[in-house]
Parts: sequence; structure tokens; C-alpha cells
Amino acid sequence: MCRLLLVQSEIPFSIADYLRPFAHIAQHSKEYQGHGWGCAYLADQYWVRYRNLTPIWEDNLDQFGTTRLLLAHARSAFRDEGIVVENNMPFWDNTYMFIFNGELRGVRIREAGRTGAEKIFRVIRRFDRGDLKAGVHKAVSVIEKRTRYVRAMNFMIASRKQMVVNSYFNEDPAYFTLHRKPIPGGMIIASEPFAGETDWEPIPNRTIEEYTWSF
Repeated sequence: MCRLLLVQSEIPFSIADYLRPFAHIAQHSKEYQGHGWGCAYLADQYWVRYRNLTPIWEDNLDQFGTTRLLLAHARSAFRDEGIVVENNMPFWDNTYMFIFNGELRGVRIREAGRTGAEKIFRVIRRFDRGDLKAGVHKAVSVIEKRTRYVRAMNFMIASRKQMVVNSYFNEDPAYFTLHRKPIPGGMIIASEPFAGETDWEPIPNRTIEEYTWSF
């Protein structure tokens, strides 16, 4: 299982200021999150993507500048398999960035992809007909019907102007509940509240939320 982070603000912010507490979450998670990590952020309206097999808490987080939109993912590889940088998220298709945390068992869907998460990303994109939230609704419904058991299926998919967050789990709410917090000009969404902070609220289970912005 992995850890997720998204930060969005109309006011440019230091990327390292948010990656550091996220790295603390990953390092102290009850499940090992050291199979690499990745992030994507906007720089002058263009995506910049970074992926590394080094655990996030051992990487140089000061190498990044500022942005208004950041996604980050710390990886815990399923069964400790497929530990190559190509399997690190975010996944990207020139329009959307995608990060995922969860586990599905007995999936009966044929789709291209190196990992289960990449296949889910492709299923979502297949059902996107110009309304991303509706496409996510359809994809989640199809995946649920064609999967023997969904332990969890949390993900965030974002373009330069829009994001959809899916919260879905059937066990261990303490681990899988996503949380959000307002910040000046925007918000943070993460797998866990940052250490020492209390002004976070849980995102309800089995919900799909959409956010847009104009910067």
C-alpha cells in the first residue's frame, strides 16, 4: 500500500515544504513505503515529473522549486515485486497525472499496463468522454463489478485545471481514509494528516469529489 499527496494553491508554494512532512508520513507508515517515490508539479503551466527508486525520506527534497499544483506518491510495491522506476507513480498520458493507493483481488478486466494501478488509470481514461468525474464514476462501477474483492481503491487524477479524488475502501479505515486541509488559496489532500497538525478533516469513504481552479 502506498501514500498519496496533493497540494493545490493559487499562491505559489515551496514544494519541499510539503514533501518533507509527506516523507515523514512515508517513513513512519505501518507498511514499508521505501520502494521509491515520484512527484509531478506545474512549472509555467507545464508538467514536470520526477521519479526515483530512493525512498523519499532519503532523497534530496530541496532540489525542487515552487509551484501551484503538486502530486506525490510514495510506493509500497505489492508483494515486493516490480521494483523498477517505470512502475513509480505518477503515471501520465499527456493530459492527466494519476496516483493510486489500494489493492484489488481477482480483477476480471483486460487492459494494458505494467501494474494494476496503471491498468486502472487506463480504464478511467477509456471511460472519460469529456466529463472526468462521470468517467471516474463509470470506471469505478465497472471495476467494482468485475473484481472479487476491493480492499481499497483510493486515487487522484489531475489535469492542469481539474482534479478528481476517489475514496473507496472496505477495511482498515485508520490506514485508508484520505484527509484534507485548507491552506491559503487552496488545499492539501493526503493519506494521513501531517504530524502534529489537528486541522484536517476526513474525506468520506465511497465518495468521488471534483475540484477545479483557474490559475
